[in-house]
Amino acid sequence: MVGKQLRSKLQREKQAENMAEEAKVAFVFPGQGSQNVGMGRDLHSSYSAAKEVFNEADAALGFPISHLCFEGPEEELMKTNNVQPAVLVTSLACLRAVQQSNSQLPLPSFVAGHSLGEYTALVAANALSLVDALLLVRERGRLMYEAGEKNPGGMLAIIGLDTGTIEDICLQSGTDISNINCPGQTVISGSIEALAKSKTLAKTKGARGLVPLKVSGAFHSYLMEPIISEFSEIISNFAFHPPAIPVIANVSARPLNDVDSIREELVRQLRSCIQWQHCVEYMIHNGVTAFCEIGPGVVLSNLIKRISPGAQILNVSGVDSVAQLGNLAVSN
Repeated sequence: MVGKQLRSKLQREKQAENMAEEAKVAFVFPGQGSQNVGMGRDLHSSYSAAKEVFNEADAALGFPISHLCFEGPEEELMKTNNVQPAVLVTSLACLRAVQQSNSQLPLPSFVAGHSLGEYTALVAANALSLVDALLLVRERGRLMYEAGEKNPGGMLAIIGLDTGTIEDICLQSGTDISNINCPGQTVISGSIEALAKSKTLAKTKGARGLVPLKVSGAFHSYLMEPIISEFSEIISNFAFHPPAIPVIANVSARPLNDVDSIREELVRQLRSCIQWQHCVEYMIHNGVTAFCEIGPGVVLSNLIKRISPGAQILNVSGVDSVAQLGNLAVSN
């Protein structure tokens, strides 16, 4: 009997060791909406690698995006063509600071980003250079802003309704589902009139909350269709490389494996739904037990908690949190 109990204990310990060996970490990068005046300033002061990222960004863009991140003014930072490169450069400064401070940093098994954050993920996976990413998202932001000027619209987060119910609302109101973020939180996009109708319908169907997003247009919807052709032409002039780390695509929630699939994803992403919940579920299904959000804010960390309450979640947004990645008890 004692021998049997001992064998059982050893088997359990072996299973635990195997699970630890199979555990994986994913790095995830935030998108527009996570910004704040002051982001990255402490990293710039404390880490030479982060300072180099900001200096490179200032030179590439031809104006001090670093000053806009550190000092604002907020109304300038919030402009779509400014905020997209600002969030990207701050996220990459966070990543470089972590890499500088922790030589034992585990390599991620996957990287992913939410909307704009997908570009940051591509840089992290060595599929796109920092300079090209900055120039590309600057153009992306310009086109998205212009689309919003020509066809005014917005985005609305609906809390507490299932996807099927929201699909019905979209059919009735003429809106599109633009983000599936986590269970119980879906974002729709459309014209001002269509969103007003959607609010009424959602209240009728029992939505627990309705939160308008602070954006300049109906992103990831049919109202972005007019800019697809120009953006496709722009993106054809940029160099991409096969990812060194699997990048989970926003649109398909599957890995991007080659240059053609990356180009196609970035164009489709402009007017397609961001499948963030399914991206996270894919990574979990493939062994990820720990997520580290790298960049300003905690938006993705909060969403992942809703998707997978048992996952280990860390957030790196400044000097105080850089050392946290040393606590990741995972392997690849």
